[in-house]
Amino acid sequence: MRIATLTGRAVLVSNDGAGDAAVDIANASDGRFGPSPRSVFERWDDFTAWAADAALDGGDPYDPADLDAPIADPRQVFAIGLNYRDHADEANLAYPENLVVFTKFASSLAGPNVTIELPSDKVDYETELVVVIAREVHEADVEASRAAIAGFAVGQDISERAVQTRGPAPQFSLGKSFPNFAPYGPAIVTLDELQNPDALRITAIVEGPSAEGETSRTLQDGTSADLIFAVDRIVSDLSQIVTLYPGDLIFTGTPAGVGMARGLFLKPGDVLTSTIEGVGTITNRFVAK
Repeated sequence: MRIATLTGRAVLVSNDGAGDAAVDIANASDGRFGPSPRSVFERWDDFTAWAADAALDGGDPYDPADLDAPIADPRQVFAIGLNYRDHADEANLAYPENLVVFTKFASSLAGPNVTIELPSDKVDYETELVVVIAREVHEADVEASRAAIAGFAVGQDISERAVQTRGPAPQFSLGKSFPNFAPYGPAIVTLDELQNPDALRITAIVEGPSAEGETSRTLQDGTSADLIFAVDRIVSDLSQIVTLYPGDLIFTGTPAGVGMARGLFLKPGDVLTSTIEGVGTITNRFVAK
């Protein structure tokens, strides 16, 4: 399944080659599920059983540009730092032995296709696989943690590096939580939709003039197989301390190619396209504040 949000309502989306179509979950289930997107995940077992047997029509056409954040009001948003081997290598840092965890405050969440104001000339990009939780878990082993995952989405962990690194102590969460600094979507894709959910290609392409005169550059090209802590291990390790709730989000880290390592930051007029194999694409435009 691909679960998305249109005008604040949970929908099932598809693209059968004839165009994008959406089925309103609350209408199709006669009010049993939805319309709140998070409420679908809070009744995940009942919802998936219903969806498996439901006789759904083809849905109504929609414009992908109208998609909202799949879940706009998660109880918790986690983010994992330094979680790809090639990213740690480019930063000349040792692979962590434990999760490096921060948050992106919920006010930074945004839909998959938004315009982002640049608060400074030190704004960076990080394409990330986002995990969405479907079952409450605490002190879960890896197997139970895998079963607690509803699906994946494409995310951007946009970062203002000056705030993030300012003293006397780093301010990761603040530097990564300006408005629209956590766009994600376009939908939450269940793992059964993916041929190999543990090895997904991740790319980021920016369109905009560079110092070298290029107008389109591939900034990141990696794979989730390079994760230091795999998604089920992330859920398990987090759950040893906190309780995870349905609808919670986990930004799982970024592969190599981030701007800070290159001395490259986003500029007004840039268009950033982030894609994860089988999950989808989000596109963000950057303007001066």
